[in-house]
Parts: sequence; structure tokens; C-alpha cells
Amino acid sequence: MASLTLPPAPPNPRQDAIDLHKAFKGFGCDTTTVSNILAHRDSMQRGYIQQEYKTMYSEELSRRISSELSGNHKVWKIVEKSLLHDKSNYCTAILAEEKALSLWILDPAGRDATVLKEALSAESLDLKAATDIICSRTPSQLQIMKQTYYAKFGTYLEHDISQQTSGDHQKILLAYVGIPRYEGPEVDPTIVTHDAKDLYKAGEKKLGTDEKTFIRIFTERSWAHMAAVASAYHHMYDRSLQKVVKNETSGNFEVALLTILRCAENPAKYFAKVLRKSMKGLGTDDKTLVRVVVTRTEIDMQYIKAEYYKKYKKPLADAIHSETSGGYRTFLLSLVGSH
Repeated sequence: MASLTLPPAPPNPRQDAIDLHKAFKGFGCDTTTVSNILAHRDSMQRGYIQQEYKTMYSEELSRRISSELSGNHKVWKIVEKSLLHDKSNYCTAILAEEKALSLWILDPAGRDATVLKEALSAESLDLKAATDIICSRTPSQLQIMKQTYYAKFGTYLEHDISQQTSGDHQKILLAYVGIPRYEGPEVDPTIVTHDAKDLYKAGEKKLGTDEKTFIRIFTERSWAHMAAVASAYHHMYDRSLQKVVKNETSGNFEVALLTILRCAENPAKYFAKVLRKSMKGLGTDDKTLVRVVVTRTEIDMQYIKAEYYKKYKKPLADAIHSETSGGYRTFLLSLVGSH
């Protein structure tokens, strides 16, 4: 369930394109106007705006936004002229807002592909982010995203995974993006019981761990099936399958398994936890905060907010408000919504 607030009457995409073009003129970009328009348009409306913008100005809106909002040079010019005491935090907020806007303008598959490309690039390697994107997506989302990845970057996602990962982590990611899985709710209780037994034999029952069995079951089964396996495992062996994964595996391989399992059981709860971690402790992990808010707003943000409040006794909007500032805060809260 999405959290996006849209105008009561459908806005005119041509007028939006004109207003955006005006916001790009002059020194610096009027990010307030850009945010006010884009934060209240759904994926289809943003698509129409981009079509109109290209027709009118012979330029891709996403490229114009990236060029307007990218680069520390422009940001530091603004900051240097300001009287702010904490210029570093101000700059961080501006850059985070730019990142959020640049991702938001893209369609869901293009957004995932862009985040993945950056996460799998040697200069900005972030295997946790790559694992999060891959292992929290449905088979149909992965299929479209793989096609978009190739169209956008001229290289196969599998190639980049192979280049930047290794061992069991590499095996599970390649299997997860490569194996088509059933997406419906039906499960076969016999196979569920069999899988629970196989995981027990591959983990707790033996000395060491049979990673191949974990990879096979976690990458070949549907989310509904995996949730049923977790329930059956707990019933049969009086132990949480998540705890077993934590005890039997480690590193990014463990992260991949846990992401699959948690998303199978309750995706909203999983993302609430990721958001909490991004804002917990000293400083804020803006990269993760932006990624989750922007990619889940039109999917299940209302459920994520409910899970966040249930677990942490604080509204997600309040947490974001206390961890962000300026236009960055306004944009994220426009996407998340206050209720």
C-alpha cells in the first residue's frame, strides 16, 4: 500500500514540464519547486511528464535533473556563500536530496538498476545494498530489472555480480536473479516438510554447513513456501530458522539468506528494520534511507510505517524528521506521509 499523496485533480503533465524547466533556469536549481511537483506525482504521471519534457525541450528530464543536481561544485558554491555554522551537514542534506530526486524520477526497474550499478561498481562498491535490492525483489521485478539493467548500461547484471562478489554470496545472488520462481500463495505441505528436514540436515544436524542445500532451497522456492518452511522448522525443531541461518552462515551470504527469509515472512517488517538501522546511532546512513524510502513509497510504505510504529513505538515520519533537515527532510516526508 503506497503512501504517496496526489493532487485531487490529475495535474497537467505539460504544465509540470514547463514548471520544471523554469526551475532549472538561472544559477542553481530551484529544488523546492522540483520537489513540490515530483513528490506528488505517481510513477505513471512522472512518465507523462518525462514524455512532455522530451517533446518540448528535446532533452531527457532524468538527465537534466542529474546534471542540475549533481556535482559538489555547485553545492559548495552555495554553502560557501552562506552564513551557516554547520556547512558540512547542510551540504550532506543537499546532496542527499539530490540523490533522492534523481532516483525518484526513474521508473521502479530503472531505479533498482541504477542503485545496483552503483553498488556493484568498484569505486562505490556496496555489497549490502546490492544484496538488499536483489534478495528483496519478486521474480517478476527481477526479470524486468535485469532487462532494464542491460538496456541502460550495456552489460548483464550477472556479469557485474560475478565481477564484484565471490564464494557462496556470489552463488546465491546469481541463482536468485537467474531462477524463475512461483509468486502465488499456494504451497505444498509435503515439500515444505521435506525442505525443513533438508535444512536441518544441512545445518544444525551436521558438523559444518552444507551451503549448497541452503542456496538451492532459498533460491528455488516462492516466498509463501519459504514462510511455510520457516514455520514448519520452528514447529519441528523448536528453533527459529533465522537463528539457524545466523549460527550456520556469516558475512554477505548470511545477509542474503536473512533478506530472503525476512521478505518471505514480512517484507514491511524487514524494511522497517532496515530504516531503523539507517537512522540509529551517531549520524544517518542517508544512502540507505533514501534507497528504501524512494523504492518502497509506491509499493508498501503504509505497511512499513505500521510495522515501524509497532516495533519501535515511534512514527517513521518523526524518526525521519529528527534525522534530516531542509529540502531533503521535506521531500522524504512528502513521500512517506505523516500518517
